[in-house]
Amino acid sequence: MDRDSNQQVKPNQEAKPKTLLSLWDGIVLICGMVIGAGIFKAPSIVAGNVGSNWEFIGAWALGGAVSLCGALVYAELAARYPDTGGEYAFLSRGLGRGVAFVFAWSRMTVIQTGAIAAVAFVFGDYASEMLRLGDKSSAIYAAIGVIALTVLNVVGTRESKTLQAVMQVLLFSGLAFIAVAGLLSGAPGKAAPASGGGSFGLAMIFVLLTYGGWNEAAYLSGEVRDPRRNMIRILVGGILALTLIYLLVNLGYLAALGLGGMRQSKAVAADVVRLVAGDKGAILLALIVCLAALTTINAAIFTGARTTYSMGRDFAAFRALGNWRESGSTPANALVLQGVVALLLVWAASFTPDGFSAMVAYTAPVFWTFFYLTATTLFRFRDRSAEQAAFRVPLYPHIPIAFCIMCVYMLYSSIDYIRNPDFGPKFGNMVLAGLIIMLAGIPVYFATRRK
Repeated sequence: MDRDSNQQVKPNQEAKPKTLLSLWDGIVLICGMVIGAGIFKAPSIVAGNVGSNWEFIGAWALGGAVSLCGALVYAELAARYPDTGGEYAFLSRGLGRGVAFVFAWSRMTVIQTGAIAAVAFVFGDYASEMLRLGDKSSAIYAAIGVIALTVLNVVGTRESKTLQAVMQVLLFSGLAFIAVAGLLSGAPGKAAPASGGGSFGLAMIFVLLTYGGWNEAAYLSGEVRDPRRNMIRILVGGILALTLIYLLVNLGYLAALGLGGMRQSKAVAADVVRLVAGDKGAILLALIVCLAALTTINAAIFTGARTTYSMGRDFAAFRALGNWRESGSTPANALVLQGVVALLLVWAASFTPDGFSAMVAYTAPVFWTFFYLTATTLFRFRDRSAEQAAFRVPLYPHIPIAFCIMCVYMLYSSIDYIRNPDFGPKFGNMVLAGLIIMLAGIPVYFATRRK
């Protein structure tokens, strides 16, 4: 019997990801994943740990350079193995199914869901400045944001990427306003002390935290058109765009407040906007920060469920998570589970002094552990394969080695926070909880493998 060549999906044919994402979609998503609360919180902390204006700007430029090194590593990995699973696919091929499973488990229970919850609390904090919903206002707004954006992503990839593009344009406009307002404010900056009184290494921790999230682009490679060519453009183009945005915004902060004024500021962006628009500027800033948080949450939800979907394809015990919903082209089951876990973390963090800080403590050590392991897979692929990838990291092996060293440093720093007298007593248990849940993935893997 002749088959209809125009038939799209047969009843017994498994639905698979579609290449619906263009180069522009990928750059928009990576920028949305990265630009969140960090650019509104971190600069004052960075300013307190550097000794001059040039050192301050240099720290942000260095953060872009380190991120670019990582992006080059990920670009070669994505060029070799374009797959919706991203890091899960790299780890599975490079270090084995066991490591990949523990990563997917950790991403589902700690890394991605914790990041979604963390940024949701930022949205809740600033939304509460405009309309408070009781004692748990931030947590309530956080939950509303997670539910609404999860539902949107379940509905369809086209809908979620369209909303992302619209929010991103509005966010860029808001950041441009802050940068221009600072540069043109003409406000005399406060004189800075002779030395920062802190540590450049500590400054870099917060700089790299603000740049964090660009690696999420790896999860788009299975849905990007012509991924072997476009992934390098998405990763490098996204990092260059982010570096330019961060430099302009921080130059605006510096011009308006000076290094000394930034050190004394508790909300540096609010102080800059207040110089231009008065107290009414606080509402404008709250809207901009809420927009930044929503773009990050949406991008995190979009990319996060792709790992869980890949794990579901490979392990029978999680088969339901490996189903791709043809209508809308989304991993619907994985998205729903991710949303439920994120809501549980929002609920748990609502009992801590600060939900955002609690989730950063919970996720950071686990995140940097697998960031390092993923980077090391490139060395294995190069050693055992004579295949010439569509893109190869320049200055190999120096760039990958430098990136691995930075990953180890950040892993140490994220665990060392337990000893911090201000941080440790409040959030040290969250650091341990994240590590324990990550390690719990090991017995779960062996139990799953036996089945």
